[in-house]
Amino acid sequence: MEDVEIEVSAPGEIEPDALALPLTEEDSTPRSNDAQLGSRLRRLADDGELRGELGKTVVLHTDGGSSARRVVVAGVGKRADMDADAIRTAASAVVRRLRDVGGTLAWLLDDSLPLSFDEQARAVVEGAVLGGYSPARWKTEEQPSKPIGKIVLVAAEQNGVAETATRAARVGKWVNWARDLANSPPNELTPADLATRTAELGAERLQVTALEPSQIDELGMGALSAVGRASANGPRLIVLRYEPAEAKSDLVVGLVGKAITFDAGGISLKPALKMYDMKGDMAGGAAVIAATAAIAELELQVRILTVVAAAENLVSGTSFRPGDILQAANGKTIEITNTDAEGRLVLADAMWYARREGATHLLDVATLTGAMEVALGDLYAGLFANDDSWRDEILAAAQASGDHPWPFPLHRRYRRYVDSAYADLKNSSELRQGSPVLAAEFLREFAGEGPWAHIDMAGPGFLERSRGDYYTQRGGTGYGVRLIVELAQRLGA
Repeated sequence: MEDVEIEVSAPGEIEPDALALPLTEEDSTPRSNDAQLGSRLRRLADDGELRGELGKTVVLHTDGGSSARRVVVAGVGKRADMDADAIRTAASAVVRRLRDVGGTLAWLLDDSLPLSFDEQARAVVEGAVLGGYSPARWKTEEQPSKPIGKIVLVAAEQNGVAETATRAARVGKWVNWARDLANSPPNELTPADLATRTAELGAERLQVTALEPSQIDELGMGALSAVGRASANGPRLIVLRYEPAEAKSDLVVGLVGKAITFDAGGISLKPALKMYDMKGDMAGGAAVIAATAAIAELELQVRILTVVAAAENLVSGTSFRPGDILQAANGKTIEITNTDAEGRLVLADAMWYARREGATHLLDVATLTGAMEVALGDLYAGLFANDDSWRDEILAAAQASGDHPWPFPLHRRYRRYVDSAYADLKNSSELRQGSPVLAAEFLREFAGEGPWAHIDMAGPGFLERSRGDYYTQRGGTGYGVRLIVELAQRLGA
């Protein structure tokens, strides 16, 4: 992985391959510091060729009439609707338009927009880095697009812009790394392969270990063990530790990720249609791994303990069965009523391990329930928490990051829906009601003492189609990486 180079420049001091000028729907022409260029843009506007609709682009070849070889007018939508996502979407559209050119992209930060230069800079870089991603790395004959290797942010006032933009580029790199993991075919990414790829991140700032099946059994992790036992590729518990030199407090953030590297549903077999997308059922695990690596690279001052439960949920003579009763690592017994409700099982043991190893605050991230995708589609994840302050910390970080969650309720009366006549609880309900909430109530039984939050990102974690914004590719999105890094930045400030 290579970082995109970031530079901040005053107007008129650069000669980029392309200069992007944002245009709102209310304006006829974009702002420009070049009189000759401004005149040409006004002629295009008079001819009706410039439009500020979000995601629209018009390319003008300057033929030596400007320091930039090309000018791209980038529609950013209505001024009243302007937010960071609009800038991300516009930047993504520009990068896609320039995919055959690549090189250096300059972007004029506009002080007339209702976003600060810092907010614009961050959004431009994120939109460009994430919008330029391609999942087609396994194609053998496709001509690769030319990447944007350098982004120059053009601004008269430059205080803090370079630092913000550089950080955004680094985090965006790790978002795309998580997308690569989620898009990897299951024959290339088994639980052991995921552990190996994670171990490759281990450097002076990260400690990475992986528990093998025998060690998982020794710790009494009956839930994780049962989910993974039908596969010849046994489960792994992947653990990352980040200990900064000068942590700001005794707080230890426990990040827990679901990493079902392929989910056939077990004996409660999934329908064949689109089962191939179940390679993405490890997107939560990919996100917490990538976020931890980004936090370490940025040297943020907060302790991180990341635990990823990795397994394949397949069918064989050793599959766990509906009717089985498992014992999780915290001692609680679980009646299995649906083997396709396996994510909460592996998370149960992983959360216990994170608490045992010292996590004071837990956040688990998982592609957990299809019902959450039905409820919120592909833009928002559901957020559940047992602590209002912890929930609000996460929501504030999410609002700044671009990874969107929506808070959902927990209530003790929901617990009765996962009561079992035979065991301490069951892993699913036969009632078609409140599935995401019931999954969260199940997880709460294993969250231990202290603040805990759960993000169900089944919708935005792995896309079936373009989302119509800066995520235009199907597959993994890296949802959660930006949110977690923003959260760590705030906690370590």
